Amino acid sequence: MAATEAASALSWWEEAGVDTIVGEEPHAWLEPKAKAAVDAPVAAPPPDALPATIESFHAWLAGSDQLPFAAPGATRAAPTGDPAAPLMVLTDLPSEDGGLIAGEAGLLFDKMLAAMQLSRDAIYLAPLSPIRPPAGRIGPAEVAALAEIARHHVGLVAPSALLLFGDTCGKALLGSAVAGARGRWHALQTAAGPVRTLVTIRPEKLVDQPGLKKFVWDDLQMVMEELKP
Repeated sequence: MAATEAASALSWWEEAGVDTIVGEEPHAWLEPKAKAAVDAPVAAPPPDALPATIESFHAWLAGSDQLPFAAPGATRAAPTGDPAAPLMVLTDLPSEDGGLIAGEAGLLFDKMLAAMQLSRDAIYLAPLSPIRPPAGRIGPAEVAALAEIARHHVGLVAPSALLLFGDTCGKALLGSAVAGARGRWHALQTAAGPVRTLVTIRPEKLVDQPGLKKFVWDDLQMVMEELKP
């Protein structure tokens, strides 16, 4: 390396804050690095420890510290609509404003329901996680814990049909993302018996990719047929 190139390199390191090439203290460079600490896995409460009525379960969702992402002051989104409705809809997370399927996606969702001759009051809408995680996504460990809680939730409601929105809900309860699971009915096993379950694309994704609406409409027609008296 030429002297000018060496000087330039040293100048760059100096500007970056490196003022010593070799530390004064000895260092065991050949010792294996310590493994980084990992967070303990998130465990769901055992099913028999979860409340046995929908009213007490709602109270548990509102205050339990056993939920993933539970922390002092964390905002929680409660289920909305009628627990006795024939259709239950499960979305993954509360929206950034704390509501369920809000903003532009919420307006689209309301139109989807209207096309089915339904409204939010005529369905039961719940989140997989009532608490929105700081990163805006649910990790695999949390998905596993939330899946058991959601299965219990669905069993308490025992709807005629369950509609899952998005890959996270699909993977949690059906073990498959939307691409591999949509377009056909699945039997979700719950303590109250199997529940007819369909998974489709999230309204939030439809806002960004409106060309996918035709697939969702096909799925909604399947739901309407299932709910016919």
